[in-house]
Amino acid sequence: MELLHSGKVRDVYADGGDLVLVASDRVSIYDVILPTPIPDKGKILTQLSLWWFEQLSDVMPNHVISATDVPAEFAGRAIRCERLEMVSVECIARGYLAGSGLKDYERERMISGNRLPDGLVESSRLPEPIFTPSTKEAVGAGHDEPLTFDETVERVGKELAEELRRVTLEVYRRGSDIATAKGIIIADTKIEVGYANGVLKIGDELLTPDSSRFWDAGEWQPGRAPRYLDKQFLRDWSAKNTDWDRTEPGPEVPDEIAEATRNRYIEVYERLTGDRWR
Repeated sequence: MELLHSGKVRDVYADGGDLVLVASDRVSIYDVILPTPIPDKGKILTQLSLWWFEQLSDVMPNHVISATDVPAEFAGRAIRCERLEMVSVECIARGYLAGSGLKDYERERMISGNRLPDGLVESSRLPEPIFTPSTKEAVGAGHDEPLTFDETVERVGKELAEELRRVTLEVYRRGSDIATAKGIIIADTKIEVGYANGVLKIGDELLTPDSSRFWDAGEWQPGRAPRYLDKQFLRDWSAKNTDWDRTEPGPEVPDEIAEATRNRYIEVYERLTGDRWR
């Protein structure tokens, strides 16, 4: 196999006409890779993505060829997949007010061109889910920047932009319905898509704690920050306990914070899939 690319958290290898996508234990926040890995993270994200790909296979095809036909040293954390010509937009759906969306709302009562009503507070449920795409920047090339729908049309064309919006919102709707039944709120999520032989497919990961915000539904209350079951826990830790300016290099993560992050990832996996993490 030939290493083609090392991303923020994944390594991509060429194996004949296929790709082998390997999820590492690296973690990035604010588009910066932290020096401390999260044990088992790559395996948890891979197995959860595979579960979601199966649950949502009727929404849009995905890039998975095999989860087992991979080199032994990558077992459990790798997927053999199709080569996709990736669309240069990160597709984000939001159903609740959090993160950068909360900051944008507080500043101008809109997120990525979506006008929202007055009176919303942190963690508020939005009147309906919204599509809030962003640019997709390479590692070290800067932060992803939000796009309005019109700006997305300028980048990819009207027909594709409308399809990205439709699929992203449907993935969010279907995923939220499944998660809600397990007592978990999906506040927002992002997906990446690309073309294989002219067919648009979902790639990378799907509805994981790295690509989504997960909250415990029983603890959710508008007006306060929930208990995060995703890497927002690390973002909050860095903001409260370090003087990091969100540029390279990122701060070292204490062992107890890395373990607490791992435990959240495992909790999401077990509650959603119903399986014990081995």
